[in-house]
Amino acid sequence: MLVVDPFSDRLIDANAAACELLGGEPHLLSARPFSHFLGASLPLWVSFTDEALHRSPAWSDDLVLLDLTRQPHHVETFAQVLDGHSELLLTLVDRDKAEQRRAKADLGRQHRRGHVGWQRVEQVFERIERQNQLILGAAGEGIYGLDAEGRTTFVNPAAERILGWSSDDMVGHDAHLLFHHTRADGSHFPVQQCSIHASFSDGQVHRVDDEVFWHKNGEAIPVEYTSTPIFEMGRLVGAVVLFRDIRERKLAEQQLRDALTEVESLKQRLELENQYLQEEIKAELNHREIVGESPAVAQLIRQIALVAPTDANVLISGESGTGKELIARAIHVGSERSDRPLIRVNCAAIPRDLFESEFFGHVRGAFTGAVNDRPGRFELADGGTLFLDEVGEIPLELQSKLLRVLQDQQFERVGDNVTREVDVRVIAATNRELREMIDEGSFREDLYFRLNVFPIDSVPLRSRIGDVPLLARHFLLRACQKFNKPGVRIPPAQLEILQRYSWPGNIRELENVIERQVIVTQDRRLTFDDLLAGKSPWPRDELGTVTEEQGPLPEQELCRRQRDNAIAALRQCAGKVSGEGGAAELLGLKPTTLFSRLKGWGVMPRDFRR
Repeated sequence: MLVVDPFSDRLIDANAAACELLGGEPHLLSARPFSHFLGASLPLWVSFTDEALHRSPAWSDDLVLLDLTRQPHHVETFAQVLDGHSELLLTLVDRDKAEQRRAKADLGRQHRRGHVGWQRVEQVFERIERQNQLILGAAGEGIYGLDAEGRTTFVNPAAERILGWSSDDMVGHDAHLLFHHTRADGSHFPVQQCSIHASFSDGQVHRVDDEVFWHKNGEAIPVEYTSTPIFEMGRLVGAVVLFRDIRERKLAEQQLRDALTEVESLKQRLELENQYLQEEIKAELNHREIVGESPAVAQLIRQIALVAPTDANVLISGESGTGKELIARAIHVGSERSDRPLIRVNCAAIPRDLFESEFFGHVRGAFTGAVNDRPGRFELADGGTLFLDEVGEIPLELQSKLLRVLQDQQFERVGDNVTREVDVRVIAATNRELREMIDEGSFREDLYFRLNVFPIDSVPLRSRIGDVPLLARHFLLRACQKFNKPGVRIPPAQLEILQRYSWPGNIRELENVIERQVIVTQDRRLTFDDLLAGKSPWPRDELGTVTEEQGPLPEQELCRRQRDNAIAALRQCAGKVSGEGGAAELLGLKPTTLFSRLKGWGVMPRDFRR
């Protein structure tokens, strides 16, 4: 016996026999909605409760309850409304046991009458159809009944609509031969293999989710169906089949498969494009791009060849514009990590508050504006190389976290507590004196030693002036291709001018000067007389605009004024270069630029400390 509230779908109470039937204690049963125990009988339950509430008492022998292990139990159900409530008192009888008792009681009569005849079976299906007429008419799924011979006994309107066959076409005829005779591929479907007919012999519910029924017009309709056996007096007399047209679902599944196939194709295409671009980078930026024949270049190439095959961290020091990134790329290309990416981080260009997120990534909601999870540069470089340019600009408070990653190869995203592991080789570059920064307390000594496993000096162009002609011709070829100006050349006399210039901007300045002259040349011959004539190749510098009233300054005078101006700023700032109140701020220069020029002039900031 059960007490059920059909309006709130709650099982309120159950006696011991009901608990045994459903396989659980009352508190376990009441924790689930009552519809959990109905399964495919839910439409029958709706009709039955409506009858019980309006014409109590009510009786049905069609309900199938599922226990907690999802095993079906065919029950006869007697329902009565409790006085003053909307709750129902259900009395359940296991139908198999009831049928056995009836069979024993009627054994003598059955011997006299023989087996259950067609008239009795017909009455069974007529009763099913009559009791469930409302549900059969309202259901969107097709429902039809079969006797034990496979003949159709009733059909609901949805089945007629889906199959195109009328009730007159189907009732009394073999349903399998009518619309279930052939598989989806056109092959014959023997009735002995049909799951619907299996219900007649094994008395089990059969569920199939991928077969076809055949429309009257010959179209194959993908369906899923459930075949439930029908018992009368303990004997199988047929089945009720509920089926659903799944053409739209099949179409959606096919569209999804097509979309996934397209995504996989695009993924493969992107991987190939990435591989192609990496090959292009290798061809364009390998160590052969380190142009020069001077002893300094030869020593640099030997160092690259030694360190590239290892996983040692490298610290590249040198002035701005000397090609530190090119050295880093050459090391990466010569390593076993060359098939993985080289990820570059310009530490001088990252806002102070975003350093940690840029390096290690963040999770959604970690801070204002973090609307999605985002991997950091270390994750992107996993298996490859991370190039930290201007490493001296990393804030002191982040240096300890960077040190941990270098030591343990582990980190956490901002706002996350999951520790991630990476395999990253680090190449760092700086134009600052990290030793002086250690003395000032703005750079950690342990981080310096962790980065400086293999130091490489990127020498300034003035220290390898003999390479200027080779570099000039190299940049000229690239500029001609870039600006589509073939046939431009540099006369030998102009190459001598280039060698006489001091190149404070190093190789980057040489490249820019060549490109500028290729753009402005009219006779395919480059001239560089402005370099030694005292005219700056650029319209502005940190000293201000050169006006016509001032007149042009010789290069030596311009360099002297810059040096004197920088020394005056260092005296005023007590040798402090970067940060608030430093000489770089006073002069309106980037700290890295001022450090580079002071090194070129041989000026040491510590000499001006008070």
